[in-house]
Amino acid sequence: MKGTGRTVLGTGWKETISLDTSAPVRILTVCTGNICRSPVAERLLQAGLDQVVPGGFEVSSAGTRALVGEPMQPISADIVRTFGGDPEGFAARQLTPRILRGVDLVLTMTAGHRGEVLQLDASLLKRTFTIREFARMLDVLDGRSADAPAAAPQDTSDDGGWLAANAAFWRGLPARAAGVRHLALPPDPADNDIVDPYRRAPEVYRQMEDQLAPAIVSILRHARLNAPARGNASTPL
Repeated sequence: MKGTGRTVLGTGWKETISLDTSAPVRILTVCTGNICRSPVAERLLQAGLDQVVPGGFEVSSAGTRALVGEPMQPISADIVRTFGGDPEGFAARQLTPRILRGVDLVLTMTAGHRGEVLQLDASLLKRTFTIREFARMLDVLDGRSADAPAAAPQDTSDDGGWLAANAAFWRGLPARAAGVRHLALPPDPADNDIVDPYRRAPEVYRQMEDQLAPAIVSILRHARLNAPARGNASTPL
């Protein structure tokens, strides 16, 4: 199932995205050094999303001032293992326009990182969020969907249709999330950020974990609630 290359993602706004709607949804997580925060988000999102729609997502990460080639910090790796992810084989990389090309969703660890992403590629304006902000928006959407009527059945009996349905849903998700931003504002703008634990005490890593884990849980919950069913079953499209 192929897309046309132009998808309507909200009233009056169109954006060209992947031509192949059966291709995995590409998610990029971003922090500074790409060795503490964004690797944790990358590996835990990938592990969780693989359980929801195997083959449906490709999660990666990068840093705005990356310690290129360095492995994940040991405490971050321990956090990944604690939540069932795999930290092995990780190497930090520098964020570049090439890495951003074709990404469907960018999740940054702070509002400052979001600004740096947009300096590199302003076309990502409506697809780039801090991860905590994005998670709160999905919580709002999940609350609304509880009262929404069921979607019409879609034929997803083959893997191509199943993956295409998932891709179409997620590529339209940033616009839907942005539509409820006003309902998901934090009391303090700093609550959009994940603390940087680099070269700090283990307690700061635990603070990072306490801020990041709930956001990841919310994103994975939204994925589960809206995953297309294989066969002639309802999908969220």
